[in-house]
This record gives sequence, C-alpha cells and structure tokens, in this order.
Amino acid sequence: LAEEQILSGFGNEHVSEDPRCPGALPEGQNNPQVCPYGLYAEQLSGSAFTCPRPTNKRSWLYRILPSVCHKPFKPLEEGHLTHNWDEVEPDPNQVTVPERAPGPARRTGLHTLCGAGEPRGRNGIAVHIFVCNTSMINRCLYNSDGDFLIVPQQGKLLITTEFGKMLVEPNEICVIQQGMRFSVEVFGETRGYILEVYGAHFELPDLGPIGANGLANPRDFLVPVAWYEDRQVPGGYTVISKYQGKLFAAQQDFSPFNVVAWHGNYTPYKYHLEKFMVINSVAFDHADPSIFTVLTAKSTRPGVAVADFVIFPPRWGVADNTFRPPYYHRNCMSEFMGLIKGHYEAKEEGFQPGGASLHSMMTPHGPDADCFEKASKAKLEPERVAEGTMAFMFESSLSLAVTKWGLQTSNQLDKNYYKCWEPLKSHFNPNCK
Repeated sequence: LAEEQILSGFGNEHVSEDPRCPGALPEGQNNPQVCPYGLYAEQLSGSAFTCPRPTNKRSWLYRILPSVCHKPFKPLEEGHLTHNWDEVEPDPNQVTVPERAPGPARRTGLHTLCGAGEPRGRNGIAVHIFVCNTSMINRCLYNSDGDFLIVPQQGKLLITTEFGKMLVEPNEICVIQQGMRFSVEVFGETRGYILEVYGAHFELPDLGPIGANGLANPRDFLVPVAWYEDRQVPGGYTVISKYQGKLFAAQQDFSPFNVVAWHGNYTPYKYHLEKFMVINSVAFDHADPSIFTVLTAKSTRPGVAVADFVIFPPRWGVADNTFRPPYYHRNCMSEFMGLIKGHYEAKEEGFQPGGASLHSMMTPHGPDADCFEKASKAKLEPERVAEGTMAFMFESSLSLAVTKWGLQTSNQLDKNYYKCWEPLKSHFNPNCK
C-alpha cells in the first residue's frame, strides 16, 4: 500500500470515502433519512456516549448492508485461547520461552501465554502468541472484550478492516480496537505477539518535562483509507466474535468489508517502530525505562498503567561511570519481554527472535553473568546500543499468571533459565572501596 493511501495522526478526527463513490459521506449530519448511494448509516462506539471529549471515541460507517444482517452466533472451539488464569498453580519464577513458539497453529492462530483480570469486568490483559501460514478466507474476527495490539515478528500481515487495508510488517505494530472487524492475509509462515487489553484504550504517554515533542510522535501513526467490496458469498461468510473470553461464529452471505465511507476518531492504526524518537541519559546513570514507552493503557490510578508497550530500539549509549546495560531490578509491575529481531542487550545468548520472557511482580531479574562481567570492565566510550535489534516489553500493574499452554503444553519452557545468574560472584572487599 502506498503511503499516500494512508491517513496520518493519532486519535484524529478523520474523514474518508472510497474514490469510486465520491460524495458518499452525508453533508452536515451523521444519519440522514436517506444516505447517499442508498447506504446504511452505522455508528461504532468505542466509549460511553457521555465520556469527556478527550476520551470520547466513535466513528460513523456508511455501508452497503448493516452489521446486524447475520445468522445467530454459535460456540466455536477456542483451542489454546483462554482467560482462565487458574489452570495451573501460581509460579513466581522467572519464565522464558527462549525460541519461537511451535507452529503452524490451529485456525484461530492464537495461543494465550499469560494474563490477569477478567473481560466481563472490563479490567485486565492477556498476552497471546500467534502462529499461522494460512490466510483468513471468507472469515473475519472482532473482539468484544478489548483491543488487540499486534506485534508481527516474522512475515507480513495484510489486514483488511471495515475502515480499509493496512500492510503491517515486522518492526511495525498495529492496534485493532474493540469491536472492529478484520481479516488477515499472510504470505507464508507468520508469527508474532498480541497484547490484549480489556476496558481501556491505548493512548500516547504524557511527556511531562520532555515537552511537546519526542517519543512516538502523533503524526507517525497511520490510519487506513476507506475501501469496500460489494461481494456476495454464496457458501457463507463467517464472522467470529471473541466474547467474554470465548469464540463464537455467525454466518452471513456477504463480505463485512462493505463500508464505502466513514468519519470519526475510533479507527485501527499502525506505527513503525523506527519512527520512535529515543531519549537517553547523556551524563550518568539510567533514566527509567518508561522513557521508551510507545503506548499506554491507563488504569484509574494516576500514573499507573494497566499495560504499557515499551521498546528498546537502537540508540547511542554515552553515560559516564555507569553500568550501561539494564540494572538489576525488583518491580511492582509485571514485565513480559519479546524480541522482534537481533540480540537483547542484557542476554545476548539464549533469547532468540520470537522468544519471550516473563519477570513476575517483585521477582528479581537483570543482566546475566556474562553481560555483567563484560559491562563492568568495558572501556566507556560513545557506542551504539542494540544495533540491528528491536526488543519490546508489555509491562502491567497486574500480577500475570502463566497458562497451562505456556508452562506445559507448548513444550518450549526453558527450565534452566535461572542458571544464567548462577555464575554471578561476589566482588565485595571491605578493605578496598
């Protein structure tokens, strides 16, 4: 997709109509008695009607047939998709899946790795791994429970939505917000990660003393333009709903991607991680990793996130008299790490692209022994850090439970992960400061 076919801006009020039907948007109102071209007007609400303007999310869609034209939903097998956080006993140990998850997956393509909270209460998150090699043909999915933040690690995703099409490649992310129907075309084996958030939408983090510019700039978020197909599907089109953690399927005889025009601020969007404007220490010590936050889903407590999406991109390291890799840490937050490409700076061995780690709430973590010894003796000069690498973190204020699939069924858990810290030795000498 050419860049000129994409709209720019985070949370903007956008207007788009397919050029095949000029004037498809009603003039001066949302719901005229008769819409242009005989279309149906349908509102998609992403927030309560009475939310304050800064958080009020909705779009108006002008479509060939409304979404209500479908047969009843029936239960669909979920495979390894779950929100049952009590499948296995709690485990506070450091957890790593050092290599890519097994695949190809079932037709749903989703394997839940960890999470917390409950979709019916509209508070919580889930982390999924997706693995697939087959496109969704005459099938689409929408999530009634929350938003999907999708991080492809291998393979391109051509995502068709009710708002238009987006091509999302590794080193890009996209967000499909609650209720938006989408279908995915893949081009061979495709893998990645999904952060699902119940009850809150992603926002840009507040910048505070940083000022007006920096981190992920609003203009770099891209929104698809209107595109429609007026296509009958005699064999039946399957609409899949993720509802209260379960999957349901309904049949209809036409494509749901029949939106000729739309306007509003509630849309899918994508972002290229190379656009992130990195901020770092230029004197000594570390700034906290919150400076690498791309998107945040806020909780009701000020400054505390249900989930943050954080990246560790290529950058300069120049801090003097400083241990430059990530410091040893015990955190009141849960930290799920993933790797899109390259080598993570705190663990260059044993953590491969497509792998993952979970450092649970208050469980210690930090650089392995080799990293510590090397960084403690290194000559401190300006250096490029994480060149050719893109690691990321899903951080949450919730205490995440690992699923049975993550701990047992996947057969990918590294039970020797703790051994990477065993070679750490004491350097203490009370007679030498």
